[in-house]
Amino acid sequence: MNRVVKGLALLVLAASAPCFAQCSGAADGMLSGLTKPHDYTQRRVSSYDRTGANADARPIPPGETLTLMDDAGPGVITHVWITIASGEMYHLKKLVLRAYWDGEASPSIETPIGDFFGLGLGDYVLYQSVPLAVAPDKALNSFFPMPFQKHARITVTNEGKERVHAFYFNIDYQHCNQPLASDTMYFHAQYRQATPAKGWTSDWKSNGDPLVNQKTNLNGEGNYTWLEATGKGHFVGVTMSVLQNQDAWFGEGDDMFFIDGEHTPSINGTGTEDYFLGAWDFGDHAFSYGLFGAPVKGVERAGGRYSLYRFHLDSPIPFNKSLVAGIEHGNANHRSDNFFSVAYWYQTEPHAKFPALPSVEDRLPRLYPVGGPGSVQK
Repeated sequence: MNRVVKGLALLVLAASAPCFAQCSGAADGMLSGLTKPHDYTQRRVSSYDRTGANADARPIPPGETLTLMDDAGPGVITHVWITIASGEMYHLKKLVLRAYWDGEASPSIETPIGDFFGLGLGDYVLYQSVPLAVAPDKALNSFFPMPFQKHARITVTNEGKERVHAFYFNIDYQHCNQPLASDTMYFHAQYRQATPAKGWTSDWKSNGDPLVNQKTNLNGEGNYTWLEATGKGHFVGVTMSVLQNQDAWFGEGDDMFFIDGEHTPSINGTGTEDYFLGAWDFGDHAFSYGLFGAPVKGVERAGGRYSLYRFHLDSPIPFNKSLVAGIEHGNANHRSDNFFSVAYWYQTEPHAKFPALPSVEDRLPRLYPVGGPGSVQK
């Protein structure tokens, strides 16, 4: 980890840990907390060989579910590490990660496993951020704190057609010696996609055409939605991947956040690359930093591929009743590209029902004939 990212990670974790109400004594940051007692027992669940030999992975046949964790609380998951040996193309889109807190029937995490780790186009890409990272070779890491009061269950389901030969995992968690604070919020991650996010017209030649450039959108009508949540909580970030169906720059779209039933957004951005803290179409190369990045940066034509992330760990976006968060696809939603995303947030339970997970075939990235510049023919 370079010096700047490491320093940012320490600062963010030290500042945000108390808000997650972790175990007493463990919430003072990574370095400053080392001088104080920690009131928890460190534990790990993993795929290690129970016989003591070296067969430290689990297979997952097609259609079957592997339980990674099924443990009693109170506790806080602090780190998840996974690596997968599978020859099936797009297995990152075909394996589904789910997590259930405190015996809930509806999962608080439900997403293709690759998308959870920011790999929304089904390919492995190395990058480094504070909460998520993909390391050599095909090592998936999450550092999001995931508290549970009574019980935690985490599963992976193989919705592909081929057997996963080896699924390795380590899940590190703190088993707390006393109940978590009553106002502790639970971690959530929700997958969404639009293939395509249908634009209102295909009759345009460039993003600068007056027909599309002067169109207005004040209330978010037609936006691509990252999250619709009800309850009390705070939004902490999003990973988003885009596969262009049309030519030219896909990112003339503003982010919008509607908090507690607002009809117009109290947070309104200026463009896709601006929200993800780049500029000018993300320049000429990929990048990844602690809280934002574009680890995949494509070309501005049909077939262009992008993977992006933005984490609000410095200042999560609170809501008391509801949150609708999303982004335009082109100015006022004139474009028809493919979007895949995972939103990350914390809230009190119960959470709103998640959208139904699309079928495996529908989750795979491919071009669609949508009309407009560069679109493939039917």
